[in-house]
Amino acid sequence: MLRVTIAVVLAVGATLGAAPAKVPSDSDLAVVRLDPAPAAPGGTTTVHGFVANLGPDRTASPFTVLIELPAGFTFQGPYFPTGCTASGGGHLVHCTFPAGLPPLRSAAVLAPVLVGRDVPPGTKAEGHVRVFGLDDRHPENDSTPITLAVSAK
Repeated sequence: MLRVTIAVVLAVGATLGAAPAKVPSDSDLAVVRLDPAPAAPGGTTTVHGFVANLGPDRTASPFTVLIELPAGFTFQGPYFPTGCTASGGGHLVHCTFPAGLPPLRSAAVLAPVLVGRDVPPGTKAEGHVRVFGLDDRHPENDSTPITLAVSAK
């Protein structure tokens, strides 16, 4: 009797125009590690948030790339893509990409970073790049550290 009731409820819901539930794609978003070029105190470098869709499907849902900086480093726009926003006192940038990234293609964030004038040359500090998406079926490759290196002037 329970099976019949569930079938009737599903059939009535479909008849009444209930929207079908979205099914995530079979895609695998992976963050690729790209350390930024070294920069002197008071200078700038660019963090590349690089995400690849390892497939096999095109993404069916939007996904977000989040880049986090350590103390002594702050983001300063403009960012690419232009819809990216900074928060956390300039230590976080997040960018949302629309659904539709094909398999074996990539999405990139370019985020300029200012090195604090008081950060000593020779400093190596760790930031992080992460991706969040409903379609992602392998979370073990969704984050990578990046090393921000401070060079002599």
